[in-house]
Amino acid sequence: MTKASRRAERLVLFGADRPLRLESGRTLTDVPVVFERYGPPDPTGADTVFVCHALTGDAHVTRHRPDDAPGWWESMVGPGRPIDTDRFQVICANVLGGCSGTLGPAPLADRTTWVPFPQITVADMVAVHRELLRRLGVGRLHAVVGGSLGGMQALEWLLRHPQDARRYGLIATSAQLSTDNLAFNAIGRAAIRSDPRFRGGAYRAGEGPDAGLGIARMVGHLTYMSGESLQAKFDRDLAPVPHGAGTEADAARGPFSVERYLEHQADKLVARFDANSYLCLTNAMDLFDAFATPYEKVAGAEPDVHLFSFESDRLYGVEHSRHIMEQLDKVGVSCAHFHEETARGGHDAFLMDVDEYLAAVARWLAAPSHPNVPAPGSLSVQPRSSHDVDA
Repeated sequence: MTKASRRAERLVLFGADRPLRLESGRTLTDVPVVFERYGPPDPTGADTVFVCHALTGDAHVTRHRPDDAPGWWESMVGPGRPIDTDRFQVICANVLGGCSGTLGPAPLADRTTWVPFPQITVADMVAVHRELLRRLGVGRLHAVVGGSLGGMQALEWLLRHPQDARRYGLIATSAQLSTDNLAFNAIGRAAIRSDPRFRGGAYRAGEGPDAGLGIARMVGHLTYMSGESLQAKFDRDLAPVPHGAGTEADAARGPFSVERYLEHQADKLVARFDANSYLCLTNAMDLFDAFATPYEKVAGAEPDVHLFSFESDRLYGVEHSRHIMEQLDKVGVSCAHFHEETARGGHDAFLMDVDEYLAAVARWLAAPSHPNVPAPGSLSVQPRSSHDVDA
């Protein structure tokens, strides 16, 4: 669905002799994976950072050159930025189950029978990432970094394959969605299923449940912003009545700017994303329970683990990071935690130009690799303390 980057690469992984076995027990073969590479080539992996993207992200994390289309994490990745592409090779791959080139649900094609895409998990996504790196010949990574769903992938990678990287950066993420999180996802899925064009998932390209997906995005986007940021940006400001909606607002369509803004966000997502992929990926997030299976072997790898959270994040707030720290502490893995208290951007603050947070990531990645030693200027927070202290 997303327009392909001119620098995107594609490999087909998991041939018949090496199938991908999903956690559900199903197997997949000949899995196309689309990814992008930035920065200097690094065949060893020692100076490679793998970036895991969030729910509606893709492999185009930043520009390859000044005239390139912007990426989704320009504040973090690029020349001279915290994940510095003058120093590091950066790899980002579209996730399994998405709609940006890697295998995922596909709209019904002419004269074919629609087959539902199998249920996937965060662990399945990580299995595809690891196979990609194996095929590329990349060894032990400098770091795995991700935010939101990307942070879930990084946490899964840390717990099941800790030797794959020296450092793991878990940003604005969760080990297990709260009931509140599950409820918001449930509303989004219900909106998609309720759209008459959903047809049980068997819709053709260009004929999908755009209205339902748009509502799901409106609900989701509301959780990405903080109440404070919404208030500051819109207050009770009025907006012009949309074209074609009549001469004045009525009970069917409110007159406020915040409503127009959410409608705009819905239209943007519908233009580039697929409803079945949205269902597939949010389901994987709901099922994610990082510490439900044994993770004792992570301690022996002595990884350098850093968590980053935001006071204004009402989706995966500081309590989610503390839970991760508490669980890792049980097996002797200490973490450093940077908790940002001033940014008003909510969950989306992890994508924004938040100076202290970006500086903390830069210090961590640039510091000498010493297991369990916080980067300069950060603070290792005891998991059971009553509060966190800014780095």
